[in-house]
Amino acid sequence: MSEPTVIVENLDVVYQVRGRSGPGSPISALRRMVLRRARPSKREVHAVKNVSFTAYQGQAIGLIGTNGSGKSTLLRTIAGLQPARRGRVLTRGQPSFLGVNAALMRDLTGERNVVLGCLAMGMTPAETRAKYQEIVDFSGINDKGDFISLPMRTYSSGMAARLRFAIAAAKTHDVLIIDEALTTGDARFQKRSEDRVRELRRQAGTVFLVSHANKSIRDTCERTIWLESGEIRLDGPTDEVVDAYEAYTRKR
Repeated sequence: MSEPTVIVENLDVVYQVRGRSGPGSPISALRRMVLRRARPSKREVHAVKNVSFTAYQGQAIGLIGTNGSGKSTLLRTIAGLQPARRGRVLTRGQPSFLGVNAALMRDLTGERNVVLGCLAMGMTPAETRAKYQEIVDFSGINDKGDFISLPMRTYSSGMAARLRFAIAAAKTHDVLIIDEALTTGDARFQKRSEDRVRELRRQAGTVFLVSHANKSIRDTCERTIWLESGEIRLDGPTDEVVDAYEAYTRKR
């Protein structure tokens, strides 16, 4: 059997939100003073509940569930970006998290972001130079002009997401976590992305994919975990799990 790359044991993730809408902004504080209202109380949200599973080398694992089911919270915890209240996560190497809202340096050009992104992933300057054109070509940023030399603030959200995926996919990762990235871009880019995920799997990495596009999950992942209300509802072969999930959503 392949070696484990991620072990999640009895994981609970809880975070706090304010009881009433809106953060503690100066305007809301002034409104409370005028109306003599108390500061909104906080309440806890139990986002992930006693979740356990093991991921193995060479697997591509889909993560599905309705909105608010805890998918992104679970993956952020695996990546070390969200603390857990209970349980533990063991990983081989440092997981790399790729989400559609990941920050890019908006005032720098796409070119500089490619270089800095590669260096941040641990690539050498020589490796970065060797991969640079491949990343630009994969992203399709320059298909309609020299956009790679423009500041990132001039990019559409789709262009930025495509470039971010191209940077992350240029390196072989022990664990790569992708949140919705494959749903960005046209059909041609989505096909390239799915092919790259399969290649990363073959190179002995483990890939987690969160997507509301069930076709991407079916085409990319052989195993899928269905998370609902923070708990694992089903974990198994992708077609079986997605079929059960689609039957569930049709009844809602």
